[in-house]
Amino acid sequence: MIGCMTLDLAPDELLCTTRSVRKRLDLDRPVPMELVRESLEVALQAPTGSNAQGWHWMVVTDPELRAGIGGYYAQAFDAYRNSPLYAGRAGTDHTEERKAVQDRVTSSAEYLAEVMGRVPVHVIACITAGEELPRGNQAGLWGSLLPAAWSFQIAARARGLGSAWTTLHLRYEKEIAELLGIPSDVRQGVLLPTAYFTGETFRPAKREPLDRVVHLDRW
Repeated sequence: MIGCMTLDLAPDELLCTTRSVRKRLDLDRPVPMELVRESLEVALQAPTGSNAQGWHWMVVTDPELRAGIGGYYAQAFDAYRNSPLYAGRAGTDHTEERKAVQDRVTSSAEYLAEVMGRVPVHVIACITAGEELPRGNQAGLWGSLLPAAWSFQIAARARGLGSAWTTLHLRYEKEIAELLGIPSDVRQGVLLPTAYFTGETFRPAKREPLDRVVHLDRW
């Protein structure tokens, strides 16, 4: 049942200020489980293919389990940091402004890797997928889960909580599944570390102009 007081944010402001929160996650303030449950109730209203509702939600609050996930996450981040895909490797076409933004993102991502095990709540969005992922286009599978995960983040933001979207833990998906007892036919889609946030509020992010990415009728 949804009944908690939410922040006074208009729909567009809520959507534009739901950011990935890393350095501003409050690692010491307990998160009431009712806020997590209410946010998940909102998430369950998201679209899902054929109304299958094959999603599952691992909510991890046990300190030892969070520390275990944090250990795997740190290893995954270290591998990512040493890969060509690392966001900290600025592209040659980046402007000084864009490089500064990427530097901030990199710094906050590194911080999250260090403290992941201490974030009060880990929410892992999962979906029943069978023993093997489908070959070819998987848009239908993940399209039945990831909108709900985003809805959780928006609902959590409306309740004064911050979260971050990350999939780096999937490098150790089997190990984390074993740690948490997740069945072999259930696959993890995204990890959402969740906590109260520090500071006042968030601003819309700097994005590329719309006309660079919108295509009308033809590319």
